[in-house]
Amino acid sequence: MADESYGKELPEEVNKLAKEDLREDDLLKKQSLDRMREWLAKSSEIKFCRDDAPFLLRFLRSRKYSIPQAQEMLERYLAIRQLYGEWFRQLDPTDPKMSALIDSGYCFPLIEKDEFGRRVIFTAIGNFKATEFTAADMVRYHAMVIESLLDEEESQVTGYTQIYDENGLSMAHLAMWSLTDIRNIIRCIQNSLPMRHKSSHFLSLPSSANTIFEFFTSLLNEKLKKRIVIHKSIEDLHQHIKKDILPKEYGGTVSISDMTNKFKQDLMEKRQKLLDLDKLEIDLSKKEKLVQDFHDDMAGIAGSFRQLQVD
Repeated sequence: MADESYGKELPEEVNKLAKEDLREDDLLKKQSLDRMREWLAKSSEIKFCRDDAPFLLRFLRSRKYSIPQAQEMLERYLAIRQLYGEWFRQLDPTDPKMSALIDSGYCFPLIEKDEFGRRVIFTAIGNFKATEFTAADMVRYHAMVIESLLDEEESQVTGYTQIYDENGLSMAHLAMWSLTDIRNIIRCIQNSLPMRHKSSHFLSLPSSANTIFEFFTSLLNEKLKKRIVIHKSIEDLHQHIKKDILPKEYGGTVSISDMTNKFKQDLMEKRQKLLDLDKLEIDLSKKEKLVQDFHDDMAGIAGSFRQLQVD
């Protein structure tokens, strides 16, 4: 399929995975993109939206080419960008706080992919200074990292691997969050972001955070719960992730500093596209049920992590 308006040619092994896992072939891809574009053109609720192939394929591939589900996810994606603007808008790598978080080595994609051909996003909570940044800064930064990767068509098929080093996790980090915010973030991750989460690895999770971690995982759907792996040591992590692709500080060959420098260059190349996402618009006055779904209070749960009993 040479026509870029219907996506790029994928490597043979990725194309095979797309067919096996997503039922994808050239005809289905073309027909689905045509239907999505026709729907966008006729929509009275969606005022402005990208209709290029990489953007629309995010949703089609996330929902395995179910058109109604892809459309619903796209509407939810547009909605969260407006309902939670402090989290999902102004994804600017030159913003002082975003730039400082890039340099800190807090969260970045590894340069090499894992053995499954997946992009790996590495997060080290110890590099996030809770006294200098807010919870909103954290979510907005993660949104910028994710958005910078979502147009990569190979990753839309293969999915993503996440690694979280929780060494240095403190009550100062946890106290930033309200329970309602956590609920809303989980809803966004599971239902509104077109990202195929294939595995999540947690390293050095302190025992003091067990109760809070259980609360967090209780909000996940069963599929995501099953994809969580807990590691007691770096050596244990190496049994699941090739150490060569990890930062030098974790047994690999390339330092965190070099990885974040490369990532900063990538972000600067994508800066305008990231900022242009703020032009996307949906008329929420015509989506009362959708808005209500996001605003509903979590039944029986209120307060913040300060009020949770910590082991």
